[in-house]
Amino acid sequence: MKSTFKWRRLSGQHIEKPILEAVEEAIFREQEKGYRLKVCIGSDSQVKSGIIEFATVIVFLREKKGGFMFISNSRLEKKMSLRERMISEVARSVEVAYALCDLLDAYDVELEVHADINTDPHFQSNLALKEAMGYILGMGFVFKAKPDAFASSSCADKMV
Repeated sequence: MKSTFKWRRLSGQHIEKPILEAVEEAIFREQEKGYRLKVCIGSDSQVKSGIIEFATVIVFLREKKGGFMFISNSRLEKKMSLRERMISEVARSVEVAYALCDLLDAYDVELEVHADINTDPHFQSNLALKEAMGYILGMGFVFKAKPDAFASSSCADKMV
């Protein structure tokens, strides 16, 4: 995975280990406690003063017992159309999902990739829906869009 991803916990504590190692430790710890996990990966972005701020999250859901997440923030000074920004969010999520998928399969952890894209054609983000869905499904991942894409539209949204 790109070195541009620097991960932290919600508490702000930096994750110093490679993300694969940190995810494996988290899965092992949670499964040892008897939890069945699902991982949802999503990204969101906002434009502030001409700078695009991105947040990507790895959300660990414990079946019927809450969850926790790892967060990565980055910034990009570039002009992008809304469609390009939506696809860039999806690309970040897919990159993380691809890096983790073999590990998650080995531990029998379900994986979903969430896109902060509205399925309602009355919303601007809908213009990237077909491309995002094709990209995520084409990579072999489970795709979720709004209103079911909480990893991107709620979790990552709060971290931007």
